[in-house]
Amino acid sequence: MGAVHGGHRPVPAAVPFPAPPGAAGPLHATRAPERPARAARTAARGVPAARVLWAALVAAFTLVLLVPGTAAHAAVSATAAVPAAAVPATPSPAAPAGPGQVVVIGVPGLEWDDLDRARTPNLWGLVERGGSASMSTRAVPSPGGSLICPVAGWLTVSAGQRAGAPGDGCAPPAAPRPGPDGGASVPDWSRLTAHNAAEVSYRPVLGQLGQLVVDAGGKVAAAGPGAALAAADKSGNIGKYAPSIGGLGDLAPYRLVVAEVPDLAEAWLRGRPGDGGPPAALTDRARREAVAAADRGVGAVLDRVPPGATVLLGGLSDTSPTAHLHVAVARGASPGGGPYPRGLLTAPSTRQDGLVTNTDLTATVIALLGLEAPNTVVGHAWRSAGPDGGSTAATVDRLADDDLASEVLREVRGPFFTGLVTVQILFYVLAAVAFRRGWGGSRALTAVRGVATVSGAIPVGIFLAQLVPWWSLPAPMAALVLTIVAVACVVAALALAGPWRAHVLGPPTVVAAITSLALLADVVTGSRLQVNAVGGYEPVTGGRFYGFGNIAFAVYSAGTILALAGIAQWLLSRRRRALALAVCVLYGGLAVFADGWPGWGADFGGVPAFLAGVAVLVVLLSGRRLSVAKAVLIGAAGALAITVIAVADWLRPAEQRTHLGAFVQQVLDGEAWAVVTRKFGAMLGITVGNWPLTLLSLVALAFLFLVLDRPSRWGASALGRAYALAPALRAGLIGALVCALAGFLLNDSGIAIPAMALTVAVPLTLTACVRALRLSPPTTPGRASEPAGTTAPPVP
Repeated sequence: MGAVHGGHRPVPAAVPFPAPPGAAGPLHATRAPERPARAARTAARGVPAARVLWAALVAAFTLVLLVPGTAAHAAVSATAAVPAAAVPATPSPAAPAGPGQVVVIGVPGLEWDDLDRARTPNLWGLVERGGSASMSTRAVPSPGGSLICPVAGWLTVSAGQRAGAPGDGCAPPAAPRPGPDGGASVPDWSRLTAHNAAEVSYRPVLGQLGQLVVDAGGKVAAAGPGAALAAADKSGNIGKYAPSIGGLGDLAPYRLVVAEVPDLAEAWLRGRPGDGGPPAALTDRARREAVAAADRGVGAVLDRVPPGATVLLGGLSDTSPTAHLHVAVARGASPGGGPYPRGLLTAPSTRQDGLVTNTDLTATVIALLGLEAPNTVVGHAWRSAGPDGGSTAATVDRLADDDLASEVLREVRGPFFTGLVTVQILFYVLAAVAFRRGWGGSRALTAVRGVATVSGAIPVGIFLAQLVPWWSLPAPMAALVLTIVAVACVVAALALAGPWRAHVLGPPTVVAAITSLALLADVVTGSRLQVNAVGGYEPVTGGRFYGFGNIAFAVYSAGTILALAGIAQWLLSRRRRALALAVCVLYGGLAVFADGWPGWGADFGGVPAFLAGVAVLVVLLSGRRLSVAKAVLIGAAGALAITVIAVADWLRPAEQRTHLGAFVQQVLDGEAWAVVTRKFGAMLGITVGNWPLTLLSLVALAFLFLVLDRPSRWGASALGRAYALAPALRAGLIGALVCALAGFLLNDSGIAIPAMALTVAVPLTLTACVRALRLSPPTTPGRASEPAGTTAPPVP
């Protein structure tokens, strides 16, 4: 799910449909069936859902109140209760040996596809002698778009937090005003700081990087207007400034040197239209020429770098109509003291080899200079992912392929989900006809069962498809669809082919278990299947890089709860209720732990929602009623669980924290409310603007309640028959829907969570219902008999 402390571009990575300009309710509830005959009668007639609906709403409301409020204040209170000497201080990152000197080279717009051994020898040589990664430019985009303008990119380096520039379009940085002793000041600095204080919800502190160096007694130099933005102190002043690197003279006296290589940005911005929109893409020839000039500019900077200085190069912003990943290279000493080896870079911010952010660039400079990073710097220092014995060309090709994957993903995500919603709604309509009208007879039911099983496997297929590089194929959209469908068919074949296929919950349990185990294994091993998946997160937007995204959480939680319900049913049928409950508690607890633990899922809003769903499942399986009091206790337990996890993360050193611990720090700093309101606004915006997923949710719920839970051409309701033959299905379905409802309220992706949870739950429930119809005798009324003859004596 979206990081609680940070933001991203307008299109959340975990939400398939952007808001226009990039509500699941609980089902029927009863006691767990202790008396089979009574349970069968109850399932056949359907039980009013009012009690469970009310209890679930109370639980969800409790979670909403407790998670942002009580949980946050609990962390504050716990901290306040500790004496000042006992509160762990934020340690300084490890500093390199010696005084340390850093040269930052900013080349706005530079992409890995631009590099070539012959055309860019200086950049190529830098990659050969250092660590490399793709850079996600996490800044505030231009209004109404997703592009990061050069000014915003430079200001983000200055603040170590997402920053933005005033105005409607991208403009080049203004030339600084000369000052005494070779210094300069940034024009309109007060306007830039006022804009970021009033209009940017991330509250960046402009001038933070330069001020830290100056306060530590170091000297700062900048070459170029953009570099001046990054190197200025909080007053907008730079100690030494020159328009180009040659004007700075000897660089040895300066602890920090920031140099701008503006050729790509200048070439792109020269094509700005008069209406303030983004410039058109450079022609291939113009871009090659600009890149060649930029390479010469980088070479000029490298020629002047003092011995022993660390060089950090980054493509800090976009220079094309579409957002991209950019180049990041580090050469020289690392924060740990040893040199950056040739190979890939990484950072705790992303946990992905070959991926860093521009806010990490700021943190890396601070660490290299041996300074203490303030809490307002959200990045982490670049580090080596390990030496790489491969060629430089292989490194460049891999990183260019990562950018291609992100670019293709943005093109196919919208159409894919539009097609998925359309196909699912059409399938629900046809299945409703088969149930209500009986068209197609038993053959139609058999087909419905097969298609429903495949449909229930589509969500996990979205992630398993990442095992195939579909984005590099000539027709990526077709390759994506075929790969996902093929994976789903394989999963469905396993579900329908084994000895479990004869049971009502056999195939649904297999699909749900594969879904749960696949995503659990993925998040434990680094969340590789979610990167650039249509249901995952893509690095360009920078919303999230590791752990469980919102769609993955919805699929994982629904699959886990339904799989546990199926396993519990198998054990209950063998009169092993205690073992069934133990399995649900143990694996359910592991699944929730994996979702929330900072080293794995790092999911803030998912923990209380998931815990609520698992708890409802266990309560109903135990044969107890789901009362309002239990719902309140479940909500409190969820809030307590995420509070404990977040505080445990906060107690770690600052450079090791995830966004969970950062949120605790924001509570202590009085900034948590801004985060909560921003997330709540995002949730409302996505729910209102994302009409395809809203429509899918409503249609899925209508199919569940108005088709499966109503008498049909085949007699009593199909859902009632499934409940009678597999009572644990009721507990699993209610638990999954409660989890989806709580997730909807607690996360910034809004309707996306119940929509994807229903995409798992409803098709698998339909699979169970079809099997229940085939196993149960028909209950349709028979043909009326002829009227009985009179027994009165004949009239004479």
